[in-house]
Amino acid sequence: MHIKIYEQNPNERLIRKAVEVLENGGVIIYPTDTVYAFGCNIFNQKAIERICKIKHLDINKSRMAIVCQDLSNISNYAKISTDVFKLLKKNLPGAFTFILNGSKNLPSVLKDKKTIGIRMPNNNIALEIVRTLGNPIFTSSVIEADDVTEYETDPELLIEKYEDMVDLIIDGGFGCHTPSTIVDCTGEEIEIIRQGKGELE
Repeated sequence: MHIKIYEQNPNERLIRKAVEVLENGGVIIYPTDTVYAFGCNIFNQKAIERICKIKHLDINKSRMAIVCQDLSNISNYAKISTDVFKLLKKNLPGAFTFILNGSKNLPSVLKDKKTIGIRMPNNNIALEIVRTLGNPIFTSSVIEADDVTEYETDPELLIEKYEDMVDLIIDGGFGCHTPSTIVDCTGEEIEIIRQGKGELE
C-alpha cells in the first residue's frame, strides 16, 4: 500500500492512516529531511526485528536510532546534559543524528545498547507521524542494495522495490541523496562521526 502526503500541509487523515499501521505493528517507509527511511513503533520488537532483517542489520551490533517529536520527548529516552541540551535546541529539527546515552524508558531491545541515535528531522510528515502516534518511532535509512553510499530518492522506485516488504510507503516527494550528520555526544568532547547534510551550529 502507498499514499501520497504533501510535506507543506500533511493531510491529517493520511497521517492517521500511517499511524494506524504503526499501532498495528506494521513497518513503513517515510520521508525525512535527508533520505527516505524505514520506520516502526519503538515498542514493537517484532517490527524492529523485521526492519533489521530487511536491511541485514545485526540487532546487537548495529547502531540504532529513533525519531522524536520535540526536546522534552528526547529527554524521556536519552540522558542529556545542559550543554548537549543547548546544542540540540540550536540544531533541531534538522538533518542530524545525535548519539546520546539511552535512558531506562527505552524498550528493552534498544536499552541493551547503552547509546541511542536521536533524530528530529525537519520534515512535517515525519514529525506529524510521531506526534500523532504519541511516542518515538524506530528509524533506519533506506539504502540501495549493499551500497552504503547510494540512497534511493525516487518514491516511485521505492514503491516498486519495497511495496511487498513493508506495510505502507509514504510518497512525500523526491528524497535527498545525503544522509544526516552523525554527532556523538557521549564522550568528553562533542564529535562529528559522519558529516552529512546537517551543518552543526
